[in-house]
Amino acid sequence: MIRLSTLLAALPAELAPGATPGADPGIRGITIDSRAVAPGDLFVALRGANADGHAFLEQAAALGAVALLVEAAPAAAGLPPVVVVPDTRRALAPIAARFFGEPARELTLIGVTGTNGKTSTSFLTESILAAAGLACGLIGTVEVRYAGERQRALNTTPESLELQRLLRDMRTRGVAAAVMEVSSHGLALGRVTGVRFDAAAITNLTQDHLDFHGDMEAYAAAKELLFRHHLKPGGVAVVNLDEPRAARFLAAARAGGARTLGVTRRPGVEADVLVEQASVSLSGVRARLGLPSGALELALPLVGDFNVENLVVAVGIAVALGIAPDAIARGVASCPQVPGRMERVASDAAEAPVVLVDYAHTPDAVEKVLRAVRPLTSGRVIAVFGCGGDRDKSKRPRMAEAVARLADRAVVTSDNPRTEDPAAILRDVESGLASMRRVAPGALAATEHGYASLLDRREAIELAIRVARPGDSVVIAGKGHEDYQIIGRERLPFDDRAEARRALARRAS
Repeated sequence: MIRLSTLLAALPAELAPGATPGADPGIRGITIDSRAVAPGDLFVALRGANADGHAFLEQAAALGAVALLVEAAPAAAGLPPVVVVPDTRRALAPIAARFFGEPARELTLIGVTGTNGKTSTSFLTESILAAAGLACGLIGTVEVRYAGERQRALNTTPESLELQRLLRDMRTRGVAAAVMEVSSHGLALGRVTGVRFDAAAITNLTQDHLDFHGDMEAYAAAKELLFRHHLKPGGVAVVNLDEPRAARFLAAARAGGARTLGVTRRPGVEADVLVEQASVSLSGVRARLGLPSGALELALPLVGDFNVENLVVAVGIAVALGIAPDAIARGVASCPQVPGRMERVASDAAEAPVVLVDYAHTPDAVEKVLRAVRPLTSGRVIAVFGCGGDRDKSKRPRMAEAVARLADRAVVTSDNPRTEDPAAILRDVESGLASMRRVAPGALAATEHGYASLLDRREAIELAIRVARPGDSVVIAGKGHEDYQIIGRERLPFDDRAEARRALARRAS
């Protein structure tokens, strides 16, 4: 148990309450869900997209909350002590960190940000740390895992209360290091306030999340926070020098007092870690990297040319942390398949096409995936893709333009339409496919550089695999590891990999 006054003392001046309550109850737990309140809890009222915690203060009190953290004083009488702060979401982070005993200080923490490549880079880094003998945890888009336990991830970067709980549980269960994907949302909303990283890395920055940030400048500024405010004293910023805004992130890190380490795959660029040679096949990547200690030969069992970029960033993180070259090589070689990232859907049929499922859902990611697949394909490249609803609409035609440039055929379909009209989303997407010929689904097989439109994603995957020939590659983009489809406000079971396996089996029969 910890006193309310002790928790409030963790707040910086800009988030401190104007007045403190007369009572100082002991706090046994913290919750943001009024339905989960237990006696002795502090209830923190957050304003969300679909609900406002301030509407449930009386319910929280009835269930035993002994204090309420709010942004506006309630009119109801008879409530437990009320603390009014300017922003409950931002105040929650330092309060949660104090409640759980500042677990971030007891761990070696690595943060990975960027538009694309965060998950693969995090998997690689975790594998390298494990090869170096460190008990390691992972927090990211696909899952949270540590100490033999796996949990599904709800957000790339969890809400601060859940994040602090996870870090404390990791430390309690013997975890020494943790690799985190740090999203722009997590940075902008203060979810990682109170968390300082030993190393932080950026993979790249391309268009995404403009529905939230507004423009690329605000998006970049959110990413910059990781380097300016969230590195420990003496921490290291690992920056991909091939990113056009690299100088900006290097400057932010130096302004925050951090050291910097540059990585590159471009010849002629001066960097601490660089790609000297790389070859890519359907079995993975073979590369020779130049490290401060000398050249290092690596074999990475992940497919895709873009994984060379993820590899050099992960190796840069390892170098920043002082990991020995032999441990880096072992960790890279043993990196597991990243779910939904150029994940091949196997088939026993001799005449089956190559089918790959990837999370690519931005123009840059779609382009990288298709460019990676093209040289590995003896036949045609067939893309299945769509765009999510209630998200940045401006990227829809740009994603389609990348498909039109790099695919031989395409099937446009629903992604996660959410509350938008799926047909309207498809119309936005199709505006970028002007260079391809639109045909009926039944005519796709016989049409050169054509595309068909099918709202039903299951039917779209079935069509693409049915028209594919031996030697062709079918790329199913957009949802990757997700095992659901969001239609309206419902999450319905749907897995691109499972649907592809069914379609391959039907094709074989």
